[in-house]
Amino acid sequence: MGAYAYVAPQSVDEALSVLGEQASSGTRAQVLAGGTDLLVQMRSIDRGARTIIDIKKLAETNRLDVGADEIYIGAAVCSALMNEHEALKALLPGLMEAGDLIGSTQIQGRATICGNLCNSSPAGDSIPAQIAVRAVVDIANASGGRQLPVEEFVTGVGTNALEDGEFVLGLKIPRPAENSSDAYLRFIPRTEMDIAVAGCGVSVTLAEDGTCSAARVAIGAVAPTALLVPAAAEALIGSKLDDAALQAAGEACSTASSPITDKRGTAEYRRKVVAVLCRRAAAIAKQRATGA
Repeated sequence: MGAYAYVAPQSVDEALSVLGEQASSGTRAQVLAGGTDLLVQMRSIDRGARTIIDIKKLAETNRLDVGADEIYIGAAVCSALMNEHEALKALLPGLMEAGDLIGSTQIQGRATICGNLCNSSPAGDSIPAQIAVRAVVDIANASGGRQLPVEEFVTGVGTNALEDGEFVLGLKIPRPAENSSDAYLRFIPRTEMDIAVAGCGVSVTLAEDGTCSAARVAIGAVAPTALLVPAAAEALIGSKLDDAALQAAGEACSTASSPITDKRGTAEYRRKVVAVLCRRAAAIAKQRATGA
């Protein structure tokens, strides 16, 4: 195991300064929010020396706001805290479901959905759910920061769009409109605590007559990155989310996927499963949006 240094900045500027110093000296730096992936990796596959920058003490990363127009979830806000927030559970039940799938109850006291995003696994459960609710990544850097939609953030297996000297402050999510809701479903080989064979997040908005006026569909674990599937959303919009529309949306998800075959399932199986998950998640989101 390599040599480690640990820094716990008290401000965003201090964190950025440390990141900049590490980049200038050619020293590896790694940001810690929850640490549930980082610590496991350090004990197994990634033992190289580094400076760990703990951002859990920053006010900005601990921010959890539900505003009239926007919801903000800081990078250090753990899943357990989110799951106790009644307004979040009412407004974003699908995202809460996804966060609740990250590890055990004990792990959720540390794990964060922003950390899940930055780990950038194709099977990261919260990522399709974030995409479905139009989440935008709030990125801190020395130039004043930037923002990026979640569907553009993950660039490959274990890689993302963060540049040297940057770290994630949190997620910005538009407050859902009236008659809107979301859902997330995954399939795993075991009953609990396993990696998804396939996952799907869906959000819908319904008009007064029950017609779907807006939708977002995202899939995970069936491609190198989680994917936004516009064709699936198009199949839902303008319908009353009947069986034909759900079937078409599921087929669009199968078509968009490019899964691998491994010990958890074949590529063909994953294509079929992701279609089923899409249909079921859309039906759940519809039920929630109607208040049924």
